[in-house]
Amino acid sequence: MTHLTRRASLAAGAALISGPASAQRIAAANVTSPRLTPENGARLRILRPARFVEADEVIFNANTRKFTQATGIEVRVDYVGWDDMPAQTAVTANTGQGPDVVLGFGADPHLFSDKVIEVTDIAEYLGAKYGGWYRLAEVYGKRFNSQSWIGLPMGGSGGPALYRISAIRAAGFQAIPNDLSEFLRLCEGLKRVGKPCGFALSHAPGDAPGYANFLLWAHGGRILDEQGRIALDSPATLRALDYSRAMQATMIPGTMSWNGVSNNRAFIGGELGLTQNGVSVYYALKNSTDAEQRATAEDTDHAEMARGVAPAAPQTGLVLNAMIFRHSRFPQAAKAYLTFMMEAEQYDTWLTGCLGYWSQPLKAYAASAVWQSDPKLRVFSETLDTPFYEGYSGPITAGTAALSANWVLVDMFARVATGQASPQDAVREAVRAAQRHYRR
Repeated sequence: MTHLTRRASLAAGAALISGPASAQRIAAANVTSPRLTPENGARLRILRPARFVEADEVIFNANTRKFTQATGIEVRVDYVGWDDMPAQTAVTANTGQGPDVVLGFGADPHLFSDKVIEVTDIAEYLGAKYGGWYRLAEVYGKRFNSQSWIGLPMGGSGGPALYRISAIRAAGFQAIPNDLSEFLRLCEGLKRVGKPCGFALSHAPGDAPGYANFLLWAHGGRILDEQGRIALDSPATLRALDYSRAMQATMIPGTMSWNGVSNNRAFIGGELGLTQNGVSVYYALKNSTDAEQRATAEDTDHAEMARGVAPAAPQTGLVLNAMIFRHSRFPQAAKAYLTFMMEAEQYDTWLTGCLGYWSQPLKAYAASAVWQSDPKLRVFSETLDTPFYEGYSGPITAGTAALSANWVLVDMFARVATGQASPQDAVREAVRAAQRHYRR
């Protein structure tokens, strides 16, 4: 069972798809498919994060039904809140029971590398067919210093600046500045005009690590060096911590207790002039039935976060990374399912319908019509073409995933931003925590 291309209706999701599917635009090489023979009587259970964009779930489910229609393999997809995904994934890995496939985040496959199977055959096939993988997909998909794949990246949610055009102008700016001093001055101006910025340093999945990483990378800091040695204790980190304290003074109250949807709600509710977010807020505004919210969409745009001294936008993608667990009785069926979901007929419909919320890991999908459909989406088009990743600039290991799962970087910044610790004390504590996690 190799090519799984039977057509089926997307009736449930058709109304949510912005413009016609453009799979025919996607260049695909004529390469030999891997030999996959789904097991007799195969049934699959998939666990993945809940939607932030309605079409994400609707089209994902529709594509899953297409797979069942094409193969006869029954598939159940369970959606879990982002806050609960790490615990659910850990339970699955440690008990050897539960879902066959988990669509986790980023470095998760490396945290559970002895509990998952290789997916090199399907990863190499998809890469050869669709123009190769972006850098971030390879970093998270492959074992360190190896060509073997233990995760199959399905997309990445970017975290650029999300802002109100009118608020930026009222603060005296025409665009998001690249200079960090100017970026701070912008945030001070936004507070002055009553449209403050808001960035999470709580335990909000995606948002808080995205902001903490921005602070570190924009100042030239990093967690590890290329040899895997802890590199947090540096002048760059201390500068970033000082900057986080200055930034916190410009923000809307309450960011230290935000969850994954707090900045979305605050922005849509008119409380914020600037935050950092994926396309979900803009999607909700643009597709709203409320005229006032659609008008807000006209006043909304995205841009790279201020680069500071970083060589590229100091952002990374929150990567949706699929793992097939060793306890699965149906690994061939699971591989067939993931391959089917990544093929152009399914994948481009999902990418387009979500307005690029899960930006593509495969380069051929850069030609998707979604990226020409609205100039406000273009900043998301190369989310996974970045040098930055969790644990930059060292190897991805179980320690990388553990450091992220335990909020070491986020908590370091939070302690300084709230005045609980000096930059020097916060760095020392973070280094001790990093040493514990990387020794495991």
